[in-house]
Amino acid sequence: MLSQTTEYALRAMSMLAYSPHELTPTPSLAERTKVPANYLAKVLQLLAGAELIQGRRGVGGGYKLSRPAAQISLLDVVRAVTKIERIRTCPLGLANHGPNLCPLHRKTDEAIARIIETYENVTLQDLIDAPGQNMPLCDEKATTRLRVDPALRRR
Repeated sequence: MLSQTTEYALRAMSMLAYSPHELTPTPSLAERTKVPANYLAKVLQLLAGAELIQGRRGVGGGYKLSRPAAQISLLDVVRAVTKIERIRTCPLGLANHGPNLCPLHRKTDEAIARIIETYENVTLQDLIDAPGQNMPLCDEKATTRLRVDPALRRR
């Protein structure tokens, strides 16, 4: 439901929150988030335009959060790169529907409402403070592999 740009923005902000006082260069951030550097540069521009991050060019440059991670919700990040709004009137523009949504659009609106509520109530700090986690993003080194008993494979 959320765009690739939104996913990339959430990844970047999660990593920046992990080291909030350090400037992180775009190439390093791209590698750590597994986002193509050129695409990430555009996402970072959107985040900077929304005043969620600040950057510095040149040697020793990079990006960092513009305010504490506890003051940036996931919804702030989402809204910096995409429009996410509740459905208030019929998306088909049918005048006789007005605010009376059909079952499809009503359920879609309910899903959007849940996404907004969830993202509004989770901060970047919450991701860092998640119990049992050492990084706010998936980490290949930290994941454990599921071992399957060879006897079970034959079934």
